[in-house]
Amino acid sequence: MKDDRFLTVILIVIALLVVASIATFFLRQDEVVYLPEDTPEAIVHNYILAITDKDYERAYAYLAEGKNKPSYDDFESNFLFNTNNSGYKIGKTTTSGSSAYVEVTVLENSGGVFFDRYDYVEIARLLKQDGEWKLIQMPYAYWSWGWYEEEY
Repeated sequence: MKDDRFLTVILIVIALLVVASIATFFLRQDEVVYLPEDTPEAIVHNYILAITDKDYERAYAYLAEGKNKPSYDDFESNFLFNTNNSGYKIGKTTTSGSSAYVEVTVLENSGGVFFDRYDYVEIARLLKQDGEWKLIQMPYAYWSWGWYEEEY
């Protein structure tokens, strides 16, 4: 009889731990929000967030005007079937006049058996057009190679 109560207590404790861990998981998820659009790093963050949220119109609005700017349809179709599972960290920003360079560390899962992750650092380039920062280059996970190629 003591063994049955002991086993019952153990099972209740395990159940409580499982419920607590699930509740913690759902309650601690940070909601990512758009930042004020007054710095190059905020533009990079907002662009990636818009792509992630599939808000392609908002993401497209962050692109600079230029000869090789993709049409909206080409831009949207680049991401429609993209199953990109990458994350990012924004690093150092360097500005020089109307140009800015933002380090972006892309965090990608290899999709392998052990879910290995690898990181690489690339540069986002921005230009100031009509007083606003606009993108002319992003890491490949969030960009297409033909956009703005050799234009600036």
